[in-house]
Amino acid sequence: MWMAGMGGALLLSLLVTLTLGSVDLPVATVWRVLWGEVTGQATAEDAVAQAIVWNLRVPRALLALLVGAALGAAGAAYQGVLRNPLADPYILGVSSGAALGAVLALLAGWPRAHLGLFAVPLAAFGGGMAALLVTLRLGAVGGRLVRETTLLAGVVVQAFLGAALTLAIAFSADRLPSVIHWLMGSLANRDPLLVAVALPYVLVPFVLLLFWARDLNVFTLGEEQAAHLGVETERRKVHILLAASLMTAAAVSVSGIIGFVGLVVPHVMRLLVGPDHRVLVPASALAGAFVLLWADTFARTALAGAELPVGAVTAALGAPFFAYLLRRGRRGM
Repeated sequence: MWMAGMGGALLLSLLVTLTLGSVDLPVATVWRVLWGEVTGQATAEDAVAQAIVWNLRVPRALLALLVGAALGAAGAAYQGVLRNPLADPYILGVSSGAALGAVLALLAGWPRAHLGLFAVPLAAFGGGMAALLVTLRLGAVGGRLVRETTLLAGVVVQAFLGAALTLAIAFSADRLPSVIHWLMGSLANRDPLLVAVALPYVLVPFVLLLFWARDLNVFTLGEEQAAHLGVETERRKVHILLAASLMTAAAVSVSGIIGFVGLVVPHVMRLLVGPDHRVLVPASALAGAFVLLWADTFARTALAGAELPVGAVTAALGAPFFAYLLRRGRRGM
């Protein structure tokens, strides 16, 4: 019931948000444009609305859905495998590695080279995955991936890469606006091809996480109990962390750093649908897509003639809500 209701709310939200913007369009016009594009029966009278809806708003909305779903599902997986409610998709250094890779690409002028618009996403993706591999290497003790040392290794990698990122920003005077804009997270001016490029790196790990949802449930009992129940704990932990980090790196590579979606959304979904990861992971994906779609809509419509970074919007909404959850948990204790 929750999944059906959330899916319906997401489809309705997609249709409504496509009508909102600097030029508000009636729902009937948006529907007519979408139907005309799908069936190949677009009319000349809707040419302006077609350019606005199909060429600008639809790709951006699809990117918001993809990034939000990736961060929500990855957050649920991280919190499950690490058994830490404060774990989020960026805890293992993926965000700092991706940010450093993107900033270095911007400073090197790679977007003007042969790679074009794919330069920054590729550099961000490579930096995020490299940071993850370093974290996993540092967190291993005697060939085993220990939860506590993995978290501490993530903190160390984040701190080191954060220092390197600060140093890189200090030398980016002429490109500082574009660097800061990317670091704050934004879905503006993204090429529609990025949706198709990032989709496999989100979809395949998501399917794998659904396949491993039972193992995530067993991990909540502890690693020893999971091993007694037949789960190959070390291998499965690495598999889940790699899958969730792959989704995170893909999301960060096309949108920049968008915080709190992967931290707060799984908390809320756990309260609504329960701790069963067979439901929690897809529910977190749907809820993450819903939250980021509306956050991006607010970011592009709140101020006339200007646009807010969607990362700042999610932080402004997520931080107070997470503080409320924390206070509620303290009262329960």
